[in-house]
Amino acid sequence: MTKFKSSGIIESISNAIRGLKLAVFSQRNFVLELLVSIFVIILALILKFTVTDMCIVLIMCLLVLSFELMNSVIEFTLDAIYKNNYSKLVEMAKDMSAGMVLLVSFTSVVIGIILFSSYIIKLISAKV
Repeated sequence: MTKFKSSGIIESISNAIRGLKLAVFSQRNFVLELLVSIFVIILALILKFTVTDMCIVLIMCLLVLSFELMNSVIEFTLDAIYKNNYSKLVEMAKDMSAGMVLLVSFTSVVIGIILFSSYIIKLISAKV
């Protein structure tokens, strides 16, 4: 077996699923963000979002989850390279990595407020 062994599509998908399972069972923030994403998607379905608005919700959920995975990968990689020894540069890189998750999360909340508020206002107006 070589380092650059070519794997088939089934093996690649299997590896990806194993990675997602690892994230679910080891990363608290990923699980929290996954649960929030599921809740938001269900709420968007209940409110009968348009296809475009639903796509925006799905993209934002995917972005938050993807950035969280990327943050974990960066942290694991730096910990492995530096053998969990403290380094100011590692701390800075980890903080910036967490910062990118914060930025995309904040942006998704703002977009969510914009999207959901119009549907909730329509729902309230219809009942009054």
